[in-house]
Amino acid sequence: MASLPGAYPAVRPTLQDVVDRVHDISTLPQIALQVMEVANDADSGARELKEVMEGDASLSSRVLRCVNSSQYAKRGKITNLQQAIAYLGMQQIRNLAVTASASKLFAAGGIIGSYDRAGLWRHLVTVGICARLIAMRLNFSDFEDVFLAGLLHDIGVVLEDQHVHEPFTEVIESLEKGKTLSEIERSHLGFDHAVLGAKIAENWKFPPGVLATIRYHHNTTGYRGDQIEVIRCVEVANFICSLKGITSVGVHLVAFPQSAIRGLSLSKEDILVLAQDLDRELTNNENMLQI
Repeated sequence: MASLPGAYPAVRPTLQDVVDRVHDISTLPQIALQVMEVANDADSGARELKEVMEGDASLSSRVLRCVNSSQYAKRGKITNLQQAIAYLGMQQIRNLAVTASASKLFAAGGIIGSYDRAGLWRHLVTVGICARLIAMRLNFSDFEDVFLAGLLHDIGVVLEDQHVHEPFTEVIESLEKGKTLSEIERSHLGFDHAVLGAKIAENWKFPPGVLATIRYHHNTTGYRGDQIEVIRCVEVANFICSLKGITSVGVHLVAFPQSAIRGLSLSKEDILVLAQDLDRELTNNENMLQI
C-alpha cells in the first residue's frame, strides 16, 4: 500500500496492510523477541539469557526489582541476573523480562470511551496470572508457558489501537452488550484482534502455545492441536478477569466459556476459589502491573 509512514489512505486498510505496517516498524521491543527466542531454545541456557537481558539496563533493573519484591521469599537480596535466573529458573525470568519489555507498548497511554490502554495492560497481566493459577491448580507442568500465553493473548487489541486507530475508535464507540468484541471488530475492520494478533505473532516467531492462544482464545472449539489446554486456561482466565471488571476494552463482552470449563473439568467451586486467589496474586505481583 503506497502511503506515508504512519498514515493510511481513506480506504479501509486490509489485514495484510496492517501486518506489513507492524512488521516495518517493529512494534514489540526487540529485546522481548530475543528473550523468548533464547528461553525457548533447547540449546540455550542461563548464560545466553543473561547476555541478552544485559543489553537493556532498564529491563535488567526492573526484573531484579520484581525478583526482590515481597512475592518471592528468599534469604538474601538478589543482586544480579545470574542469581535471579538460578533462583527462579529460565521460564519465569523469561516471563518477567517479556512483561517488562512488552509494557513499553502501553507507555503512551490513550483513552477512547470505555477503553484505556493502561486498563488493557492490567487486563493482559491479570489474565496471565489467572491462567497460571488455573494451570497450577490442575497440576500442569507448563504453567509458566500458560502465563506467557495469557499475557500476550490480546496483543492484537493494542496493535489495532496503534495502527488502525480511527477504525479502532469506531469499534470502541460501537461496543454494546450482546455482541462480542470480535463481532464488532469484523464489522468495522474486516478482521478481529485474534486474527491480527496471530498474524503478527507468527511473524515474530512466538512460541506455539502463545501463537495458538492469541488466535483461538475466544474459540477453543475451533482449534485442533496439542496446545488446547493452554488455550482453555487462558479462555477461562479471560472470563474470570472480565467478570471481576478487569476487561480489555472497559466493557464485559466475553462469552461464557462452557466448552473450555468442561474441557478442564473445572467446577463452580473451582472458579470461585480461583477468583478469590487472583486478588491475592495481584497484590503480590503489583510490580508486574506497572507500565
